[in-house]
Amino acid sequence: MRNEVRKAVMDALAPLLSRAGTDKAALPYIAIEVPEDKFGDFSTNVAMVCTKFLKIPPRKIAEELLPTLKENQLFSAVSIAGPGFINFSVKPERWIEDFRSIPDDNSEYGSLPPVLGEKVLIEFVSANPTGPLHIGHGRGAAVGDSLARLLKKAGYDATTEYYTNDTGLQMENLGRSTLVRYRQLMGMDATLPENCYQGEYIKDIAREIVDRDGNRYMDMPETEALPFFTTYTAGNILEDIKKDLAHFRIGFDTWASEKFFHESGAVEQTIQKLREQGSIYEKDGALWLKTQYLAGDEKDRVVKRANGITTYLAADIAYHDDKYRRGFTRIIDIWGADHHGYVARMKAAAKALGQNPDSLQPMLIQIVSLKKGGEVVAMSTRSGKFTTLKEVVDDVGVDAARFTFLTRSHEAQLEFDLDLTKQQSSENPVYYVQYAYARISNIFKTAQARGVEPFPENPAWHRLTVDDEIKIMKRALFFPALVEDAAKGLAPHQTTHYLVELAGLFHKYYNVNRVVTDDLELTGARLAMVARLRTVIKNGLELLGVVAPETM
Repeated sequence: MRNEVRKAVMDALAPLLSRAGTDKAALPYIAIEVPEDKFGDFSTNVAMVCTKFLKIPPRKIAEELLPTLKENQLFSAVSIAGPGFINFSVKPERWIEDFRSIPDDNSEYGSLPPVLGEKVLIEFVSANPTGPLHIGHGRGAAVGDSLARLLKKAGYDATTEYYTNDTGLQMENLGRSTLVRYRQLMGMDATLPENCYQGEYIKDIAREIVDRDGNRYMDMPETEALPFFTTYTAGNILEDIKKDLAHFRIGFDTWASEKFFHESGAVEQTIQKLREQGSIYEKDGALWLKTQYLAGDEKDRVVKRANGITTYLAADIAYHDDKYRRGFTRIIDIWGADHHGYVARMKAAAKALGQNPDSLQPMLIQIVSLKKGGEVVAMSTRSGKFTTLKEVVDDVGVDAARFTFLTRSHEAQLEFDLDLTKQQSSENPVYYVQYAYARISNIFKTAQARGVEPFPENPAWHRLTVDDEIKIMKRALFFPALVEDAAKGLAPHQTTHYLVELAGLFHKYYNVNRVVTDDLELTGARLAMVARLRTVIKNGLELLGVVAPETM
């Protein structure tokens, strides 16, 4: 429908552009948006966009377009508002006509044509294998996975990837942490250094090694024992991370490893390449990337220290070089909010690699706070309070956790209310949406129990005249546009907002109107309507990785 409105606007505009000698290809983007109800079904800023091309005021342009637009059979009303916005109301019969095309039950509904020439990589979570996933990782996981689903639905060739930082000093400290705990369990007087990992999970891993290998490593020098403890601990933690992600319905198409880029020589090769082209220079014995010149960073950044040890930035440059080499034209990196200062560095790296910096799109996931019993929960494992993603998911369920993580933009901080998320009430958005789907499913069971055909071949669509029925159809038909807008805006949270609004329209309608009535013709039309609504809700929940339940 939005495309039809756009075509009507462009057709009306064509004579004005011709008169001014302007090609429509020269125009910037003309928005066709959904305004507040009181302004109609659609609104456009075409008059404001065209004013500098036509050399006349926006209001005057709108007035010239108005007669042609009013003649269009698509609209029941066209009006001008403010400085020149044009508002449209579409005829109810046109909404019904389009709504009929929604399948009764089809997971492909809302899928858009393939986007050619673009290959997208979404890298997310990428938590270091040094401990269990926390709720911040959970929010990033939900955003990344839902975004990937959206992009694929919108026709993009999208791939998901997890990158493990599995080398360097942090990994040595990890291995040393387990080695110390192992020796303590074996009765040795050993002290855990402050820079080591203190969590109880380290003790659990050390206990596994004791049970498996006994005192094998007691007399072994640390330098000899450390590689085993590092590899074993990291591998153990990574397997737990994979299990937690799988339980959270998160899967990855590919996995990448920082260790691989070092061992393959890719890091050194990338440094050498950028040094030869002048993007990296030597100063005080260290090698520096010209991030200040390339991306306006506050200062240049070290990629190799004077002692010959490379930084994380060096490995990340090699990793992103590999991403581009694999043919990805757009790279979406989902990072924690604490990576804000890293954006300019990686934009500089992309430019140094000969890529458009805008092809790299970092998304920073803001902080999540937990709330229970009306109070913010302290993030401390020792206190016995929730800290890990697994604990939260075990408490509230996968559906509630995923939906809640996506109720706000990733750019805004999120308060995760554990009590609210478990409530079976309209105040809990995931329950509210799932209940709408379950209610519709129950309507079909009622129809079958009464011997009514749940999917009539030729519904009497003209019987759908209640205002709320038209509102439901209008909003359901917006689903493909929602897919397009949310994908382009990298905004999966728009899906939750849309579903809550759609569910609200249905609940309001259901509370006033019976679907299965003694009037078989009206019943058939209403069953056809809610069947198509159920398709939209189910496909929307699928974008979030949330189940559409038949019963609740």
